Amino acid sequence: MKTLDRYILKSFLVPFLATFFIILFVLVMQALWLAFDNFAGKGISIGIILKFLWYTTLIVAPQALPIGVLLSSIMTLGSLSENYEFAAAKSAGVSLQRMVRPIVFLAIFLSGINFLFLNYVYPYAMLKQLNMKVNIKKKQPAIALVAGSFNTEIPNFQIKFKEKYGEDDNLLKEVMIYDLSSKKGNNKIITAKSGEILSEEGSRYMTLVLKDGYYFEHHLKNGASFKEREKMPASYADFEKYTINIDISSFSNDDLEEEKYKTNYNMLSLAQLKDTLPTLKQSYDAFVHSRAKNLFLSIDVEDLHQYPDSLINKDLSLNILENFELKEKRSILSVATSKLERTINNNKSNKDTLKNKRKYLNLYDIEFYNRVAFSLSCLLLFFIGAPLGSIIRKGGMGLPMILAIGIYVLYFFSNTFGRNLAEESSLTAITGSWLSVFLMLPLAITLTVRATKDKGLFDINSFFAPIRNSVKNLFSKKRKPQHNDNTNSN
Repeated sequence: MKTLDRYILKSFLVPFLATFFIILFVLVMQALWLAFDNFAGKGISIGIILKFLWYTTLIVAPQALPIGVLLSSIMTLGSLSENYEFAAAKSAGVSLQRMVRPIVFLAIFLSGINFLFLNYVYPYAMLKQLNMKVNIKKKQPAIALVAGSFNTEIPNFQIKFKEKYGEDDNLLKEVMIYDLSSKKGNNKIITAKSGEILSEEGSRYMTLVLKDGYYFEHHLKNGASFKEREKMPASYADFEKYTINIDISSFSNDDLEEEKYKTNYNMLSLAQLKDTLPTLKQSYDAFVHSRAKNLFLSIDVEDLHQYPDSLINKDLSLNILENFELKEKRSILSVATSKLERTINNNKSNKDTLKNKRKYLNLYDIEFYNRVAFSLSCLLLFFIGAPLGSIIRKGGMGLPMILAIGIYVLYFFSNTFGRNLAEESSLTAITGSWLSVFLMLPLAITLTVRATKDKGLFDINSFFAPIRNSVKNLFSKKRKPQHNDNTNSN
């Protein structure tokens, strides 16, 4: 390796390692802050928290790598230009392309590392972290309770509430509970305007204190028929305070590192995604086919036949209803209306199911293409940062930091925007995953060309030059006739 290559690589690697680890630390701390409520005061050991942080580090590392490449490339090339080292190299016959060649190879190498990380390490870390989150919630059932929907994690109970609030998130508003402990269905229902969760570390019970509510229980006998159940008595009462002790001893035996979820889209490698996608698409196509077949059968299309003209009764009106009496018309319209309403309701009920299935399939499809697209972000952002640094001719952490953050926010926003559009089927999976590359690639090419030709970021003179030349030509044409008249008079 030549001395120049070693010097350029050293100038790049020093800020790259510094910025990479700083950004990695910031992203890990951000993730820890978001998950802090799940650990604080919940009896989780330091070892589990450290493992959680380790998995988080592996997950956010592919995001920190392109930011580090972008920022260090701007800083390195900006510092070399600011110190006139580029000018000295050019005077010695060394072009810009030759100087940045070792960094280009390093950027390609880092893109390969990022791809391997996204394909093997990232899925493993996601698998471990997600299962750990689920097991931690099961360790502390109060954490797992989510507002707005029925929570079924706690055995023998289904709990729903409107809002969870308070310093410890243990106060509930508008609570509804289905007590299933009798194994006879939803026969015991409890509602309350407010509630409070009380649980002690190591206790096998979670106490739920309800206030200002109602209690209903339908007393059923085993083996009773449906008609007999309607005649059986029921209990109803209101209360100011009602306490329920829920046995959660089954949760305390769970291993926090037990792996129950292994097939999520972000837990699979590219090879596994490639094998999973055909099965998911086949299942989705079968669902669409079955819904279409049901719709076809519900509207009785198979009963419609085309008759030859010779068999058509000329006395019948083309308006079908005109061929029936008023009573028959009402009967026909009533049946048609009921069938139409039934078909519309079925379509509405199937719409959300179809949308969710398509969204679930899109997530796997997007993840497959995004792994490749995002791994190229190191190379793409380098070809933005390196020419930008040589153009602005400013090193250090000031202006380069601002430019790097702005460019990465634009890249990350376009990537997220494309993925969201593809998730909702507004774009294809490959287009949504590569949208950020399509948007940022012209910028990279433009900056690289301008830096190679030693032009500024904005060449104002080249913009105003045509206007200035046209004005000069206009005035020169006006002056020429006066000069000719004076010559003739002399």
